[in-house]
Amino acid sequence: MNDHVTSDPATEAFVAHRNLLFTVAYEMLGSAADAEDVLQETWLRWADVDQEKVEDQRAYLVRITTRQSLNRLRTMTRRKESYVGPWLPEPLLTTPDVAEDFELAESVSMAMMLVLETLSPTERAVFVLREAFDVGYEDIAVAVDKTPAAVRQIAMRARRHVDARRPRQVVPPSVTSAAMESFRLAIETGDPQGLLDVLAPQVVLVSDGGGIKQAALRPISGADKVTRFMLGGLGKHENAVTFSPTEVNGGPAFLVHVDGAFDGVLAVRLEDGLINGLYYVRNPEKLGRVASGVPLTRR
Repeated sequence: MNDHVTSDPATEAFVAHRNLLFTVAYEMLGSAADAEDVLQETWLRWADVDQEKVEDQRAYLVRITTRQSLNRLRTMTRRKESYVGPWLPEPLLTTPDVAEDFELAESVSMAMMLVLETLSPTERAVFVLREAFDVGYEDIAVAVDKTPAAVRQIAMRARRHVDARRPRQVVPPSVTSAAMESFRLAIETGDPQGLLDVLAPQVVLVSDGGGIKQAALRPISGADKVTRFMLGGLGKHENAVTFSPTEVNGGPAFLVHVDGAFDGVLAVRLEDGLINGLYYVRNPEKLGRVASGVPLTRR
């Protein structure tokens, strides 16, 4: 934006907080495309606000974004009911500084985003605003149209729910790199034992083709079954498959190319040095932002 455009106070405030607002919307929705739509709706409403009456621009913008995200989330919930196969969040490339910010990396991780899917829309909004962005109970109450006392109760309930399901272990970068390289070599060389050596016994693979690309219609559990699925699917392409390490949603991942064409994103979760979660997004409708190379940075 040029200097003439950003001289408008409303525009300056929106631009200054845009990354924050996108992250709020994304964590509530799990969809970058829908988050961008929410930002457009937020801007349209913000542009009509009398700036002289706004005491806290950040709080006001977060409030608008939250309300628009809640509206969109309820619509998305109905869409997901007819979704073909497992639904995974839209992956986001992230810069190294996101991974270094443990709280941010955890809040946008594939594993955490799937945990958030188990909350009600209001619980999700309250949890995201309170835990990820440290928004005060009074401001959250205004955003979700509840009393502060009710918001406190919702926050406690959501926190207990998430704490019982969230992954907690921080894996050293050197351990992550070694596991990722072992996984890549095993897949690209078709080595079943090499794959079994890097997978946790209870590993779970979730693949999302959205009914557009072939994918397992339910999660696959267990190292043996995951190995057979991976080598029987991607592995059969032999040298035509390449796995390029990257960072997605604050964690390790691969960009997968088959026969030279971008096929999907495989996000990886590790525990005790072994891979215990694989999230493979093949649905092309969820790959546009990754393909564009636009990363999420620290808010």
